Amino acid sequence: MPANPLGLLLRNRRAGHHTLAWANPELQAPETFTLSSPAFEHGAPIPERHRGRVRGPNISPELNWTTPPAETRELVLIVQDPDAPLGKPATHALTLGIDPALHGIPENGLTDPSPLRGLRHGKGGLGRRGYSGPLPIRSHGPHSYVFQLFALDRRVDLPETFTLDDTIDAMTGHVIARARLDGSYEIR
Repeated sequence: MPANPLGLLLRNRRAGHHTLAWANPELQAPETFTLSSPAFEHGAPIPERHRGRVRGPNISPELNWTTPPAETRELVLIVQDPDAPLGKPATHALTLGIDPALHGIPENGLTDPSPLRGLRHGKGGLGRRGYSGPLPIRSHGPHSYVFQLFALDRRVDLPETFTLDDTIDAMTGHVIARARLDGSYEIR
């Protein structure tokens, strides 16, 4: 397939890792638990099965984590693409209400509505709620997809129409630990 001129034109334009929720000074905390997936290793390509679709299923990968701190009342998952050619990262999942007693989310567990009780999704990529898999511009080069899991010392109470900004405001001062898993995806 020939190169996409738009992807080539925007190749050097990226939001940057410094724009991730992870880099926000208000959300800094020790990395005292870990996040992983049997679908891909940290830093490795995300399998085609979990790529984004404009129409059709966006199958989220299985996610697993070690035990967060005992004081954790809620986990929040934010998945972002810092290589999007925008001024900020593209949000591919924004999920509240994750029970800290869980040790993972099964494959396709980030659908909306979720098969897991209590999970609530904000709007992510393509205006969807729930997981929107990788779908970078063809020929733009590899994109990082950063799965960021935050342990909070309180539950977040936000209206159904919550946004990333609302979530970050509610998390500020309450993040007690965090974990991260990076994957990559490219459409040549």
